[in-house]
This record gives sequence, structure tokens and C-alpha cells, in this order.
Amino acid sequence: QLQLVESGGGLVQPGGSLRLSCAASGFTLDYYAIGWFRQAPGKQREGVACISSSGGVTRYADSVKGRFTISRDNVKNTVYLQINRLRPVDTAIYYCAALGHYSCSSLSFPPDYWGQGTQVTISS
Repeated sequence: QLQLVESGGGLVQPGGSLRLSCAASGFTLDYYAIGWFRQAPGKQREGVACISSSGGVTRYADSVKGRFTISRDNVKNTVYLQINRLRPVDTAIYYCAALGHYSCSSLSFPPDYWGQGTQVTISS
């Protein structure tokens, strides 16, 4: 079965950090760009970061630049999202998604695969 599985979410105080993971099973991520998206309660899903298949191109939403870092380890078939200096507005379900042979030219793209999401809650 081809799937993406996110992990690493949780409850964190403002200013804290988390590292989210997106692991692929049933297929290799080598030829896929990976995007991280989030959906807050009552809001539309938004793209926050993207990394190309080689890792040579990354793109971030303005709201997370300087705080979020996307990276990948193709040997482990996993993509990561390091999120620092968390704010209450970062509270959302975070999803990863894969699109084959994509350049990350935009954070809005139709993925081939979606993960099931991991909850991130920022609260004191």
C-alpha cells in the first residue's frame, strides 16, 4: 500500500519547537517533491513549505520563513519539517503530500499522495 505517514505533532508552549516527519511506505520518495500543508480550524488548507526531489529547491510561505525548515533524507525515505519559535497561530493539522517530478515553483499544487495529518497545538 502506497502511503505517507506523518508523525511528531503534539502540544507545545509558545516559543517551543517540534520536528515533524513524513515517511513514505510502498514507494520511494526519490522522484517526488514533498510539500507540507496545514489546516487550522475553520480555515482553508494552506501550503507552508516544499522541497524538490533533489532537495536543491525549497520554498516557504511568508508566514513561516525563518522559523520553519524543510529537509529530506532519501536514504530514510523521509522528509522533515523543523518548526521553531512556535506561535498559537501555528496550531493546525499538518499534512505532507507528494507530487512526482515537481519543481516547487508554487506551494499550491495537486499532490499524487496525501498523508493523514498530525496535530500541532500551541498553547500555554
